[in-house]
Amino acid sequence: MAGKKRGGGRRRKNRDFNREDKRDDHVKLEGVVSNVFAGGQFEVQTDAGPVRAQLCGRMRKFRIRVILGDHVTVALSPYDLTHGMIVFRAK
Repeated sequence: MAGKKRGGGRRRKNRDFNREDKRDDHVKLEGVVSNVFAGGQFEVQTDAGPVRAQLCGRMRKFRIRVILGDHVTVALSPYDLTHGMIVFRAK
């Protein structure tokens, strides 16, 4: 086995958690969580009116808790402005 390179090494991914969201076609709004529903759904009160939202994948991955009254940023699809994803929880 001397001199033979073994495969299967673990590679590290280049992760930059401080970057902006890649989805630049989404509309981002600030709001306050006004209601919590079953199944991880939230109602967020924004300037444009109430929006039904759920947590984005990164917030689920890192187990970010969102409770009633939190100030959040919601990313809305340009096709349906009544549904969105919570992408940031303000402190």
